[in-house]
Amino acid sequence: MSRPRIVVVGAGFGGLHTVRHLERRIPNGAADIALVAPHDYMLYSPLLPQVASGLLTPQSVAMSVHRLTRKTRFVPGHAIGVDPRERVVVVRRPTGELIPCPYDRLVLAPGGVTREFDIPGLAEHAYGAKTLAEAVLLRDHVLAQLELANDSRDPIEREERCRFVVVGGGYTGVETAASLMRLCEEAARRYPELRSVIRWHLVDIAPKVLPELGDRLGRKAMDLLRGMGIEVKLKVSVREVSADKVVLTDGRSLPCRTLIWTAGVSPSPLMETLDKPTMRGRLEVGTDLSVPGLSDVFALGDAAAVPDLSSADSAYCPPTAQYAGRQAEVAAHNVVASVLGRPLHEFKHKDMGLVVDLSGRDALARVLRFDLSGLPALAVTRGYHVASVPSTTARARIVANWGIRAVTGGEVSRLGFADGGRPSSFVAKETVDYLDAEGSRREGARLLDNERARYGD
Repeated sequence: MSRPRIVVVGAGFGGLHTVRHLERRIPNGAADIALVAPHDYMLYSPLLPQVASGLLTPQSVAMSVHRLTRKTRFVPGHAIGVDPRERVVVVRRPTGELIPCPYDRLVLAPGGVTREFDIPGLAEHAYGAKTLAEAVLLRDHVLAQLELANDSRDPIEREERCRFVVVGGGYTGVETAASLMRLCEEAARRYPELRSVIRWHLVDIAPKVLPELGDRLGRKAMDLLRGMGIEVKLKVSVREVSADKVVLTDGRSLPCRTLIWTAGVSPSPLMETLDKPTMRGRLEVGTDLSVPGLSDVFALGDAAAVPDLSSADSAYCPPTAQYAGRQAEVAAHNVVASVLGRPLHEFKHKDMGLVVDLSGRDALARVLRFDLSGLPALAVTRGYHVASVPSTTARARIVANWGIRAVTGGEVSRLGFADGGRPSSFVAKETVDYLDAEGSRREGARLLDNERARYGD
């Protein structure tokens, strides 16, 4: 048998860890492993709010694929379709060119995209907090608003520039609001006149923030946020957004030039191209992570509906980094086992807990069944992050950044990313033209025929 071609889509927690496990299991030269991803780094997204606040540098959370892998071929681009009949992934390169990526075994871990809502003005005026570029841009934008407000004598303009609205009461929303509120507190030392004008709002349609933490820690989170000066408004969402105003569904109109949207993600549309059953966009897989009817395709992470064998409360595993990282080990084992004709393993994992870093000395953690807050929670939270980062270099940078901040304080100077006017919408930055199932089959076959004509089999 010729060397099997193993293609992994996505360089997030699921995809990159799958590749690393495959490299450990497969002898040198025994298989061709390819990783398809738009960027050549793994983003440690749980710490993005700390990049937005300037507590961490961007390089601290972006780990090079080339440093973390040794035997894997990197294929830059977006996977926009899968043709299971021809066994080929359709990839759009950064140049716009379409290329085929043939496979014998395929692992899909493309993650998700920002969830879009039909809210007037949202796509044009909202800022995201999901990507590294968005986090860096967001920090510059917030600081620019304070600089411009300090330079203005117009009280209306000052109010608009000094009010910030975060939508989403989950981890990203809560941590982003807390981290950027700390940044504003540091910046306000330069602009004492703005201290009484700066306003932060956190809104969510849900009845509570951080529901996964339970009632006691959820209430503790509310108390901490409000103690920081953040106004929390629940059972409310956004009705309309304009350049200088945010209108809520309760009729309240907030003069505001900064809306930060963190209200969830949707599974990658790539999963729909296989023409197999999905659950709210997540590709349904078996307990062994294989796609029913496609024994050569496996899926995991945010975009896969993986049965949860360890929980009686949920039918599917939660789309978290903790689960994706552990699914990767099973996926790698089963890919190798399927090639060798051996039995596949089922995925089973018991949730180890949740951590939330509210910046400063405030943190919350649920470890197994123990609820923690204050300094013990901060130690657990940051220890968990350091242990979860797969790069020794990144760990050193993160710990060094935390230490420098604790000793010297933070920097509040802009880097110039928000100069030159309003950037394109956060939705537009993530938009990729995915193929449908028929288009995937058509393009897959065409590209593969072209490839064979040029290079042979």
